[in-house]
Amino acid sequence: MTLRQSDLASPDGARHRSKRLGRGIGSGKGKTAGRGTKGQKSRAGFSLRAGFEGGQLPIVKRLPEKRGFTNIFRIEYEPVNVGRLNVFEPGSEVTPERLAESRLIRSLKRPVKILGGGELQKPLTVKASKFSESARQKIEVAGGRVEEI
Repeated sequence: MTLRQSDLASPDGARHRSKRLGRGIGSGKGKTAGRGTKGQKSRAGFSLRAGFEGGQLPIVKRLPEKRGFTNIFRIEYEPVNVGRLNVFEPGSEVTPERLAESRLIRSLKRPVKILGGGELQKPLTVKASKFSESARQKIEVAGGRVEEI
């Protein structure tokens, strides 16, 4: 016999009926319905959003350094370390399209930046949007050329 989802049931005593609040003195939860007397939490429609401090200026607004901001002018680059370019044959031209073909970058939608990690053993002509200073030096020391697109 196989166990089906429809065969599953909670064990006895695991499920409780919900308390019926405000249904008269005899219920034990009449009159104020377990909410106490007066105050915001006793009123109908009571709800507070996360971080609400009773009308006091919330801590996330008092501490701007904790809040941060997003720079809308930030440019996200596709980074490639110089050492990864050794997969290309010596003297070849390395473009963003070739980098995408060889799976060194994920997408052609973002500009490519060549970084200085690793060592380059081959002379290559590298075309990219940006180069770090160390990457530029390593490509030129290996006998290659750097071209910014």
